[in-house]
Amino acid sequence: MAVISTLETPHLRPVRLWLIAVAALIAVMVLVGGATRLTESGLSIVEWKPVTGSLPPLNEAEWIKAFEGYKSIPQYRQMNAGMSLSEFKTIFWWEWSHRLLGRVIGMAYLLPFLWFLWRGAVGAELKRRLWGIFALGALQGAVGWWMVASGLSERVEVSQYRLATHLVLALLIFAGIVWTLRRLGESAPSAVPSRLKIGALVLLTLTFVQLYLGALVAGLRAGKIYNTWPDIDGGFIPSAARLFFDTPWWRNLFENTLTVQFEHRMVAYTLFVLAVVHLIDAVRSRADRAVIGGALWLLGAVTLQATLGILTLLNQVPMDLALTHQAVAIVVLTLAVLQAERLTRSGQQAAMQGVGRPIALTR
Repeated sequence: MAVISTLETPHLRPVRLWLIAVAALIAVMVLVGGATRLTESGLSIVEWKPVTGSLPPLNEAEWIKAFEGYKSIPQYRQMNAGMSLSEFKTIFWWEWSHRLLGRVIGMAYLLPFLWFLWRGAVGAELKRRLWGIFALGALQGAVGWWMVASGLSERVEVSQYRLATHLVLALLIFAGIVWTLRRLGESAPSAVPSRLKIGALVLLTLTFVQLYLGALVAGLRAGKIYNTWPDIDGGFIPSAARLFFDTPWWRNLFENTLTVQFEHRMVAYTLFVLAVVHLIDAVRSRADRAVIGGALWLLGAVTLQATLGILTLLNQVPMDLALTHQAVAIVVLTLAVLQAERLTRSGQQAAMQGVGRPIALTR
């Protein structure tokens, strides 16, 4: 990540508040998306209307038309044949709310951003970052429809590959906003060994890998089977014949429910161990209190997340536990981003405090 001058930060309080609000909306969006998946509601709207789709059906005739559209896809015929209009409305509202929230986030990002640009409230480097985040948000809308389209013709659910891409892209946008917010702060860089910085970046990278695997588990409904712990399929490590029965072998990593759940478990254990090592390293390196505190908070969140994951699995994915598990995943990601940014903040940023000029918010 490039550097943003901390000289600008006192003048960017409205920008920071705006980004905090957008990040919070994205977190809510992820949870609503999780609920939409858990209620099998994601295919209830079979058309992509970016503008006119913001309005729900307004009369009985429009409801019947929307329901007829849903009846035309395999999910209805194979899973929900005989569903009443009232039942359809329940799943429709989940998906419509998810899409509406996406539109709200787009407007909540773009309109204030344009206003800040007009006022000259952001510098060149920050402007580039914010345009980049906006581009990812626009891409996310297209990816969302690409995901839904995978379940409209031959499948009764969306592709787990596309679901994972959709989720990870949303969380990448979220992480980009959190990182940018940290770079707008005035904290001095931490003098720590390189291995501590590398450890923080490894934890952040592995967190994204785990989020991707969690989305695969969700897409394959793999959490509803092998509901034992610590063993899985009769042992702590299943047999190779069961893990890699499909060919080519790599397809098992993404499509075999046993293999995907096993991967998700193993990465969770690895994250926990690395978080412990990172905390010990921070203490032994006599890093400052912020670094040690960040490592401790990250370890606590990873521990809580692993515990919730086990409980969710043992109880066969009830909605309340599943959404709590997803919410804490966002907390883990946030803490991992903060720790990585804290440890990779360069000395150049502190040196830049004497460069630049205050940015006026009025003309």
